[in-house]
Amino acid sequence: MKRKSFLVLILTLCLVCSLLTPAMAENGPQRYTASFLGLFDTVTAMVGIADSREAFTDTAQRIHDELAVYHRLYDIYNDYENLPNLKTINDNAGIAPVQVDRRIIDLLLFCRDMAQQTGGLVDVTQGSVLSLWHEARMDSINFPADAYLPDEDALQQAARHTGFDSVIIDEEASTVFLTDPLARLDVGAVAKGYAVEMVARTMPDNMMLSVGGNIRVNGRNTLTGNLWTAGVQDPESEAYLHVVQLDGVSIVTSGDYRRYFTVDGVRYGHIIDPRTLQPGRLWRAVCILCPDSGVADALSTALYLLPVEEGQKLLDAYGAEAMWMGMDGENVYSPGFMGFVKQ
Repeated sequence: MKRKSFLVLILTLCLVCSLLTPAMAENGPQRYTASFLGLFDTVTAMVGIADSREAFTDTAQRIHDELAVYHRLYDIYNDYENLPNLKTINDNAGIAPVQVDRRIIDLLLFCRDMAQQTGGLVDVTQGSVLSLWHEARMDSINFPADAYLPDEDALQQAARHTGFDSVIIDEEASTVFLTDPLARLDVGAVAKGYAVEMVARTMPDNMMLSVGGNIRVNGRNTLTGNLWTAGVQDPESEAYLHVVQLDGVSIVTSGDYRRYFTVDGVRYGHIIDPRTLQPGRLWRAVCILCPDSGVADALSTALYLLPVEEGQKLLDAYGAEAMWMGMDGENVYSPGFMGFVKQ
């Protein structure tokens, strides 16, 4: 999420709706789009069918406002007046429990479960480690001549302050306490997908929501009678490898082709393997199809760090499908993935 909060303050002024049909008087349901920047450090877009531009704009604004609340609650960089968030929890590590919104409790319970299910590959308690990689990435991007990697000893020290044993969640009191003063939460691997899922559950039918490529739909395009579709991007270009029909599934892709930095000609992605404390190198990207967008987000991280056989076991557990994009340009598919591809 953005370190700068001023972007969030102006976003409500930047909601832009555009009619994708020829300029004419509205007569019955039409297709509309809306987009805005900044939430979860990415672009959010909505496409839907509505009886009027005003009706769609009202819905889009409501969805924007709901996402904005999740953005602030799950922010680890910025404070918000009268709103304890994940940064508040991190700032009070080893000091005192923090009373928080139920949406933070629910997220952390979900994250704890996903950490167990993925054998610790998706672990939001890795914040102390991830902060070292984040700092190195940003410094190296801003000053490429001085690009560097995190110190290995510092990474090993940071790793000693990870794990859910230090996260005390009191559901009755609605508090969270990090007992280790050096422990830090970082929900970047799951927050977008989880927030999209929560908001989409109250979204009208006939609508598609995309937050930085985490795409969730309700219903289908009733103007055409067709399913909503989304493209799977080639990591090496802007071209699409496939167009996927979203029939009861969300789609999430994780990879090394957008957030990375280079040191001595070697690319270092942002997905860090908790086992090695280094970026994963098995795949360029992994695309997940799963009914639940939050689960899809978590699986995209886990499968990025796993060989196909182990990743398939996770897919089977959640009724999900995947496409692995290999470093050599070869793609691997789970058994049911191609059934969603538009022919």
